[in-house]
Amino acid sequence: MEFGVNEHGYYGNFGGAFIPEMLYPNVKELQENYLKIIYEESFQKEFQQLMRDYVGRPTPLFYAERLSKKYNTNIFLKREDLCHTGAHKINNTIGQILLAQKLGKKRIIAETGAGQHGVATATVCALKGLECIVYMGEKDIERQAPNVARMKMLGATVVPATSGSKTLKDATNEAIRDWINNPTDTHYIIGSVVGPHPYPDMVARFQSIISEEIKKQLLTNIGTELPSHVIACVGGGSNAAGAFYHFLGIEKVKLVAVEAAGCGIDTGMSAATTQLGKPGILHGSKSLLMQTADGQVVEPHSISAGLDYPGIGPLHAHLYESDRAIFMSATDEEALQAAFELSKLEGIIPALETAHALFALNKIEFDKNDVVVVCLSGRGDKDLSTYMKYL
Repeated sequence: MEFGVNEHGYYGNFGGAFIPEMLYPNVKELQENYLKIIYEESFQKEFQQLMRDYVGRPTPLFYAERLSKKYNTNIFLKREDLCHTGAHKINNTIGQILLAQKLGKKRIIAETGAGQHGVATATVCALKGLECIVYMGEKDIERQAPNVARMKMLGATVVPATSGSKTLKDATNEAIRDWINNPTDTHYIIGSVVGPHPYPDMVARFQSIISEEIKKQLLTNIGTELPSHVIACVGGGSNAAGAFYHFLGIEKVKLVAVEAAGCGIDTGMSAATTQLGKPGILHGSKSLLMQTADGQVVEPHSISAGLDYPGIGPLHAHLYESDRAIFMSATDEEALQAAFELSKLEGIIPALETAHALFALNKIEFDKNDVVVVCLSGRGDKDLSTYMKYL
């Protein structure tokens, strides 16, 4: 089965570009130019140089000895938490800022939930001297105060989204409105594998550096490129797309995506899109979406701001529908349990998003010879105020 995007921006039944007429020229410009630009030799040279010297790649693939002993298998942690800014998000923002410059854009907008994408966008705008406006839900601004301070320190303007649930979905709505009003000089850096084509594919390509490195590092460490399992958390799903990318066509590698169950899948306070969603259109693409019978978006809930989204990227919807990936979920409580376990066993405090992926270790029967890679998508500094409530 084909897992890449087709010429119309679809992965199987999901994807496309459902956009207001005002945005058509912007999106068309991206569709026609993104592949040509990102595979130019000069682009790749600068991208790779910044990945190495600015982001700090390759990130380590760490053998977690005590965690492996507990689960009686071989667990490796792909340390995206060690990237500059503390998460995988910087891989994509560097790619998109270079693309925006090639297209002559002078003003950058972004949306953010947990704040990691906002920080990564503000960082690259500071690096390249471009104006930066970040839209963030009022609720997320409260629970992610350190990241808001970072964005402001980096020179970004942080605009609160005060409508709806005041979280990621609403911030995305505001960013799209801004883009409609400023179509010629502005590039919208979407932070996940969501949005109209070509964003899901473009973001996945920039994040695919994660699985590219995993293959090389496993070959060096254990003599084979292929793990038995790759596990990642999924909200929109950019770290999962990056961790899965080079294994999509290799059926024997099990891909495990972990969503946020919130207070429980059946409580009405959840963000487990594949369990609760049905096909619909949100933020420019057709995917699985948590919605009422008459198509109104259901407000999601997760302890982690980065997974608090009512949809899922179209690639992941396709992986779910085609059974290529195993989708499971972890509740708020289970994520906290997994975060404290990793902290105490390996001395690594993970982001709350990542903690959902770690809980999957409790749900899967591993063989002692399995090679399990967990994508450690971000570090836990930004979530300390939440963790402190449970200490």
